[in-house]
Amino acid sequence: MRTVLVTGPGGAGRTTVAAATALASARDGRRTLLVSADAVPAFPAGTEPAEAAELLACARVDSASHFRGELLELQDRASGVLDLLGANRLDGEELTELPGSAQLAVLHTLRRAAEGDWAAEGYEVLVVDLPPLTDALALLALPGQLRRYLRRLLPRERQAARALRPVLAQLAGVPMPAQWLYEAAARKDAELAAVEALIGDNATTVRLVAEPGRAAGEALSAARTGLALHGLRVDAVVASKVLPRHSGDPWFADLAAGQEKCLDHWQQEWQGTPVREAAHLGREPRTAEDLALLAGVGAPDRREPGHAGDPWWTEAAGDGVIAWCLPLPGAVKEDLGLVRRGDELLLTAGRFHRTVRLESALRRCTVSGAALTDGVLRVRFTPDPALWPRTQ
Repeated sequence: MRTVLVTGPGGAGRTTVAAATALASARDGRRTLLVSADAVPAFPAGTEPAEAAELLACARVDSASHFRGELLELQDRASGVLDLLGANRLDGEELTELPGSAQLAVLHTLRRAAEGDWAAEGYEVLVVDLPPLTDALALLALPGQLRRYLRRLLPRERQAARALRPVLAQLAGVPMPAQWLYEAAARKDAELAAVEALIGDNATTVRLVAEPGRAAGEALSAARTGLALHGLRVDAVVASKVLPRHSGDPWFADLAAGQEKCLDHWQQEWQGTPVREAAHLGREPRTAEDLALLAGVGAPDRREPGHAGDPWWTEAAGDGVIAWCLPLPGAVKEDLGLVRRGDELLLTAGRFHRTVRLESALRRCTVSGAALTDGVLRVRFTPDPALWPRTQ
């Protein structure tokens, strides 16, 4: 399944561009599903996929409903412990959505589209209207982070003591909740793995939407580094609300000239990535016909599914040293951070963070230096004589 994740600075019109992208995909002859947390004018507003146009279905993300359902299910599964503690049960009507629930609801929706009940509908293209840019990048990194936390807090090898739990329960005099806890963790890990696989698939790309201007340009430049750090691929930069050129009104012409200058800069900065234009309609898009006028955003290209692989590579650096290379376009040396902890490498690039598990060969090395050259971070690893296999 081809997946397009649409995001951009707030107020840039990403929901409109996501809808126009989905409509263009459907008119290209592919069965398409549009998912958005915001209302799309003239499209259905239900939480289950409903027909919006020929070959196009639309579904809303209801974070409040998802939050209530997840918490009530957790309450039911932990009923034994809660009863032992004398806890009073919560009713669905009294639950108020907490911060962070919207992100989890989006991940749940991605799982349904990837391998859940929606996957059975046979959609060829999935277009997802994500939150604003900074929140979207944090959201896309969340599945990997949560899986890492689960592995640290509930290591699978500890489940080997399952046979001892009845004995421990008798000794302690209370029921042991470890069984259902590990089972719940295993289910969540499988769900997060499905979402992580969807995000890392070769057929998944990010489509950036921004209104030409200085602030949007700075946001996109910063996002380049975060996207590269997490191995996310950009299929297009869509300039939204582009004004007509060559106006006779001096004030209007000055605004259009400023946009054109910004677009020229984006063309140079994003070489290799199409920069497309979505014209300003002079009004808010309200109908499918309005969305059709934004055909300049383009339908998603046809990519074959398959894991794209990690963005980094290794190369020999002489004297047995191995250079681990990660492209970080737009990164600034002063904003980079690098910490080796056990088998993991903790990377920081500005406000973006990622923890990478090292390959087996690099785990037997020590970090001997790092350098940022031509937008590529090269970390030098020197084999540790105490761990590296000796040759005769």
